[in-house]
Amino acid sequence: MDKEQVRTLLTTGSLSDAAAAKDRLQELVERAAQPETNRLWRTVCRWWKEIEVLIVTGATTAKVEANNTAIKHIKRTGRGFTNARNYKTRILLRSAARTAA
Repeated sequence: MDKEQVRTLLTTGSLSDAAAAKDRLQELVERAAQPETNRLWRTVCRWWKEIEVLIVTGATTAKVEANNTAIKHIKRTGRGFTNARNYKTRILLRSAARTAA
């Protein structure tokens, strides 16, 4: 099975193109008949409504995930912050610095 087919599915411009790509992916999964491809297919089916939203809106949670990662990094480097106000200030300053850059 080709990884390119999954990329095609996620980067289509319309729901009808996505449905066609999903059908093609299903054919490939059935032909491959492997546990890994079957799991992939179940995941695509389970997340299909969310995939449709991504295709229609182009909205992702990438910015939120990036911010959460930055906060976790600050927490790791802070090692033992006991003052919540200082911790919050450090997060906000780091976020402002990244936004300005």
